[in-house]
Amino acid sequence: MNGQSAAVWLLALGQTLTYAGVMYAFPALLPDLIADTGWGVADLAFGPTLGYLAMAALIAPSGRVLDRGYGPVMMVAGPILAALCLVGLGMVQGLWQWNVLWIILGVAQAGCVYETCFAILTRRLGQDARGAITRVTLIAGFASTLAFPLGHWLGIDYGGQGGLIAFAGIVALASILNFAAFRLLRHGHPVPEAHPAPKNLLSGVFAKPVFWAIMAIFTVLGLNHAMLLTYILVLFDHQGATVQMATIAAACIGPSQVLARLIMLRGDARISNGTATLWALGAIMMAAVLLFWAGIAPQLIFAFALFQGAGAGLLSILRPLLISDHLGRGGFGAISGAVSVGPILAAAAAPAVGAGLLAWGGAAMIFATALALAMIGLVLGIWVLQKARA
Repeated sequence: MNGQSAAVWLLALGQTLTYAGVMYAFPALLPDLIADTGWGVADLAFGPTLGYLAMAALIAPSGRVLDRGYGPVMMVAGPILAALCLVGLGMVQGLWQWNVLWIILGVAQAGCVYETCFAILTRRLGQDARGAITRVTLIAGFASTLAFPLGHWLGIDYGGQGGLIAFAGIVALASILNFAAFRLLRHGHPVPEAHPAPKNLLSGVFAKPVFWAIMAIFTVLGLNHAMLLTYILVLFDHQGATVQMATIAAACIGPSQVLARLIMLRGDARISNGTATLWALGAIMMAAVLLFWAGIAPQLIFAFALFQGAGAGLLSILRPLLISDHLGRGGFGAISGAVSVGPILAAAAAPAVGAGLLAWGGAAMIFATALALAMIGLVLGIWVLQKARA
């Protein structure tokens, strides 16, 4: 294994541990956190929402910092700050402290999750970035598989807040892995000269309809995916699935993401970014149809999990590739950060949107909304690809 490959696999492990701790530790420990603190679900969930909003506010500025050559510093320092926040969350006594620490955790996330990692790989590896990004997401797709069983065991032994402190150690380990990865990349792959984005770069990009189309694709599909995942067990129950069937089907989404990424990795030279995009968008639309049909045959929730996971898994790889293909690599960090604002805000809004739809029209409203969002994403994707060909 050469230095570049080793670096990519180290980053993949780092992203797995980062996502396990900063994204999935909270839902994995939620029942134990309620028992520990006595706070309600809405009170506890408000903290992660604030974190997402802080992350959305900073993701574009962090892209400019990345373009100045500080990406590796962000990827090493970010997990350390996140780990300190998790320790603090495991010790707080008041909701105001809980919320403040989640805001700081959102700041840390802005510099150490997929967006930053992919932007660095895109800048450093150029045409080789797609394979590297696929490898990272191939491993990081198991973050939830790691977090939920671990959270269950930690919650039993140490409680919810004690579990968060334990997850802090995992996130801190990600910083060490990232540091080792960037040393290998620096040694085997000369670091490109830092090219800060021109001050008027984003103004020019914002004037391009394709920028807004790409942002809209990942925003509507981010809302689709986050909303369905938040209420997945409720929706499966509505469609007549047993508790055991629903739990197993929900667990299949993560492996489906990894399987789709593995297929893309194996077909790296034969599957164009445009073709993969259409496959991903079509898969998510088909998933919405299958979820609706599951009311007639509940076993279709497994097919839903396969298509939804595969589509979402591919799109996480394709976002930086579509940005570089259609908007260029100059100032990539700033542009990628700007595009990311929409999906991050969608993830923050998804629980509230889903709750509103359930209250308004029940599960049927979520089914209809998920299908409408998937159709909008597919139409926009076709437009972007046709414009590129023209």
